[in-house]
Amino acid sequence: MDLRLPGLRGPWRPRRIISAAAAVVVLAGAGTWTAVASDDDTPAVHSADRVMAVDGVRLDTSYFTAGGSGRRPAVLLGHGFGGSKDDVREQAEKLAQDGYAVLTWSARGFGESTGKIGLNDPKGEVADVSKLIDWLAKQPQVQLDKTGDPRVGVAGASYGGAISLLAAGYDDRVDAIAPAITYWNLADALFPDGVFKKLWAGIFFNTGGGAANFEPALATMYERVAESGTPDAAARALLEQRSPSAVADRIKVPTLLIQGQTDSLFTLAQSDAAEKAIKANGAPVDVDWIAGGHDGGDLESSRVQARVTSWFDRYLKKDTSADTGPAFRVTRTGGVDSTDGAAQLRGASAADYPGLTSGDRSFPLTGRRPEQSFANPAGASPPAVSALPGLGGGGLSQLSSLGVGVSLDFPGQYASFDSAPVTGDLRVTGSPTVTVHVKSTTDQAVLFAKVYDVGVGGAQQVLPSQLVAPVRVEGAKAGKDVTITLPAIDHEVDEGHRLRLVLASTDLGYASPLTPATYTVSLKSDLSVPTAPAVTTAAAPLPSWVWWLPLAGAAVALALLLTARRRVTTAPAPDPELADVPLQITDLSKKYAGGDRYSVRDLSFQVEKGQVLGLLGPNGAGKTTTLRMLMGLIKPDGGEIRVFGHAIRPGAPVLSRVGSFVEGAGFLPHLTGRENLELYWQATGRPAADAHLEEALKIAGLGEGLARAVRTYSQGMRQRLAIAQAMLGLPDLLILDEPTNGLDPPQIREMREVMIRYAAAGRTVIVSSHLLSEVEQSCTHLVVMDRGRLVQAGPVAAIIGSGDTLLVGTAAPVEEPVVEKISALPGIASAAATDDGLGLLVRLDADGTAQRLVAELVRLDVPVTSVGPHRRLEDAFLTLIGGSA
Repeated sequence: MDLRLPGLRGPWRPRRIISAAAAVVVLAGAGTWTAVASDDDTPAVHSADRVMAVDGVRLDTSYFTAGGSGRRPAVLLGHGFGGSKDDVREQAEKLAQDGYAVLTWSARGFGESTGKIGLNDPKGEVADVSKLIDWLAKQPQVQLDKTGDPRVGVAGASYGGAISLLAAGYDDRVDAIAPAITYWNLADALFPDGVFKKLWAGIFFNTGGGAANFEPALATMYERVAESGTPDAAARALLEQRSPSAVADRIKVPTLLIQGQTDSLFTLAQSDAAEKAIKANGAPVDVDWIAGGHDGGDLESSRVQARVTSWFDRYLKKDTSADTGPAFRVTRTGGVDSTDGAAQLRGASAADYPGLTSGDRSFPLTGRRPEQSFANPAGASPPAVSALPGLGGGGLSQLSSLGVGVSLDFPGQYASFDSAPVTGDLRVTGSPTVTVHVKSTTDQAVLFAKVYDVGVGGAQQVLPSQLVAPVRVEGAKAGKDVTITLPAIDHEVDEGHRLRLVLASTDLGYASPLTPATYTVSLKSDLSVPTAPAVTTAAAPLPSWVWWLPLAGAAVALALLLTARRRVTTAPAPDPELADVPLQITDLSKKYAGGDRYSVRDLSFQVEKGQVLGLLGPNGAGKTTTLRMLMGLIKPDGGEIRVFGHAIRPGAPVLSRVGSFVEGAGFLPHLTGRENLELYWQATGRPAADAHLEEALKIAGLGEGLARAVRTYSQGMRQRLAIAQAMLGLPDLLILDEPTNGLDPPQIREMREVMIRYAAAGRTVIVSSHLLSEVEQSCTHLVVMDRGRLVQAGPVAAIIGSGDTLLVGTAAPVEEPVVEKISALPGIASAAATDDGLGLLVRLDADGTAQRLVAELVRLDVPVTSVGPHRRLEDAFLTLIGGSA
């Protein structure tokens, strides 16, 4: 299933009216045909790529069929925002093998298709789908219900999910749809309760290539709302026109709604609204809440694709035996698989969709004081942290499902109210609600409501799915009662835990009023919590180890006896004699996986305080493997690494004294440099004072750039910010892997100064780089590796100065006949004047010495002013490694 950013697009048009003049024109003739072979008895898939001209826009399409020449239903597959038709190719091929004619396309402004992005504009992207259906009606492989009316379904995730809903609303030829993790009302998704979801909106427009790639009305709207921080009525109307909710009464086809639980962009409330509207039209509707979503987690692609196929089998092929699943299904996380760390998923279901308010239970709440006041800080900064859209992996919401708390609320910027400890287990399924009284020193207040699961003793609090509910309160200066609907979740609260309602003044993902204010809140009702009692969890199958464990017990016991002595020696004690030595590597070896060759073999060297050590070697020398072992990421096969006397193992406490920069760092583009660093340090859980943020920033030299959004940074500034992140906490040992990659010469010089400044305070830096001239100027010491082994180690000057070429400085140019005489001297291999004429480059042969050369130069009346070694690091490096580079 494709999950890019959601699908959205353009202006409004009435129900499908297609004239002959608007027909699709195939520009690429019959297209390019490709046969996809199959490994089993399933039929081979044939695909054809075509570029179609539609109302002045070129759409890049692919058409997939398999099997015989008979007619079969068709399926249109849409892709996610920022993606293209290629993202759904695998799903298209599987559907083709299951007996469907499948058409994929890149939406306007994406992939190879032209046109402006319209966020599923009815006059743009939605009309394009109708043209594609026209084309399908003319294909000999496609089943027809009548002339010009193919049997067709539409599916897709996010952006493609929205187009499937809109297609069903605007074109009555659509027979069934399966939208996933998408929106029903785009205005509600991006402007919930009138609050601007700035982080997701910014990601949208950046992913689309910037505002210039969107329809002008959308670009103007975004810039206006982003600048003011407050959505206006015109902005809402523009997005509502592009929403399935605008044609709610026209969607009357069987609909499988798949929505993500870990999704701060399109929440479960979006599919809830869609279910209510489509079911009211009399159409069959099933709802499936999957574990993942736009914020990460498991998208359950295989299971979801199988269910979509069954849905189309039932409603396109009219196969009444097809099992379409329960009316409602939710995936629940049941701990972690100890073998691979993956979350264990189990399904729960009900014969009817329960909605978001089924089986409510009431929980009285109390706070430190009945009425609590807190600040909305000037500039709405620092903001509280809940979800982090766009963060690599997007795993915060997945962590919360496993009971790990990763949210952040700043003292003085929120009010909180707790329940009594829960008696018996509680499963929350739906949207909790509560009524509060809100008063502000300003006429308008914006609050962010969330319910935490707080562990026994308050040691751990978890924000389920990392979701918050923004609330805009108009007329707050006079005081106002507000009923808050919190985000829909499916979350189990253990016995003895408490529910904690938090009302915060800021959130990283949203725009808050920039004017400072004081909010005062009090409770007006209990917390109402839906439990959906009709939803039952399937019994988990017994794991395989239940059966094989008794049989393996004796063997395991024997193995433990045999290995007990060896295991005792796996954690060496610290060496007090090395307590002040940043790094000592002794006889380190590592074999390639599954082979006999070594990536690192018998490597030994030591690094002292204050050194900037360059790690050099050709590709395949073992540098990266060495660094990975040094950082505890992989285990050596032999030898040991000691950092300040402590042996390195994965997770070793001494690694807290090591900072690293490897392959760049991921930053949130809409935050400033300073905010990114503060957020990173907060995530470590260490005290803020230990970050030494100002010292790290001074060394990195970012200056006023820290106050700018990272998206405005040059590559050099991003690199320095990444170095600053590695320097947080001022680690005693700093490891930098290719820190100058992608930098221009001035930026490289700045990076060199950063490393030198850092080591100047007695700390140690290890840098791996392929820029030999830069290493020569930055580093005090070198370790040269080749084919996994140490070639040479020592001060830079010593390694460079061990060559056979001397630079002779002269007070005046040396005439050419004299240079020729010098070249002919015993022990001299060659001699040549320097480029500036005021010196000689003399290469000695095996018998030559500097002392004999000086004596001969004096005899020839050469005005010698200096004699010294002349060799660049590049020369020394190539000499040391021979032909390996």
